[in-house]
Amino acid sequence: MIAVAASPAQSPELEADITAALATVVDPELDQPITELGFVRSVLIDDDGVTVHLRLPTSFCAPNFAYLMASDAGDALRRVPGVGTVTVLLDDHHDSDKINAGLAANAGYVGTFGNEADQDLDELRRTFQRKAHTAAMERCVMALLRSTGKTIEQMPGLTLWHLPGGPQKDALLRRRTDIGLGIRPEDLVLVDDDGVPVPPDAAPMRLRFAKAVRISVEGNAHFCRGLLTTRYDDDEPLATRITNTRRTR
Repeated sequence: MIAVAASPAQSPELEADITAALATVVDPELDQPITELGFVRSVLIDDDGVTVHLRLPTSFCAPNFAYLMASDAGDALRRVPGVGTVTVLLDDHHDSDKINAGLAANAGYVGTFGNEADQDLDELRRTFQRKAHTAAMERCVMALLRSTGKTIEQMPGLTLWHLPGGPQKDALLRRRTDIGLGIRPEDLVLVDDDGVPVPPDAAPMRLRFAKAVRISVEGNAHFCRGLLTTRYDDDEPLATRITNTRRTR
């Protein structure tokens, strides 16, 4: 949700590009854009560049998740043509000072946290990308079962070609791409995280596991929205305040 501040937008194209860039950044655990979750508190666009303030549902959200989202936001913004200097700041977190200093110095996660960095961020990202793929796969398979009357035992032969187009299929294709799985029409849908086909006798168990993952992801997202709304009890607690003072050039 985006709320534009009173300052008139003088560079509307850049403003739209910045908003779109931030929408590509996802919470790794919740598999949703930080813009939809309300994590982007404010955006200031001026003649020098863009300053973005992020916020999280609690002050004790996992530092590795917090750093990952803030770092990804900076990377996404720097890819916007003509954006200028990019500054991303995390507000109201118990490690805000450390994370903001690390981002400003481009120190990386390990350089920021030192011995406290208990897990490589690439591996962390990979773990949650796999969970996102599992949840997306379950949504597509169960939607097809409901609409066609097919049985779970028939699902191991299901290919991407059989899935109807739409947001659920698009999401599955993105998640498959993220973890290196094929997206050809003939590729099987019901596979494990390494792309190995699930045999018919294992399909019910795989889908029960996938359902549990999907419910966990969706439940956590709902819970975090509630925490954020309670923590920032204002008129539009999930909205982003955008101020654009950049002069056209």
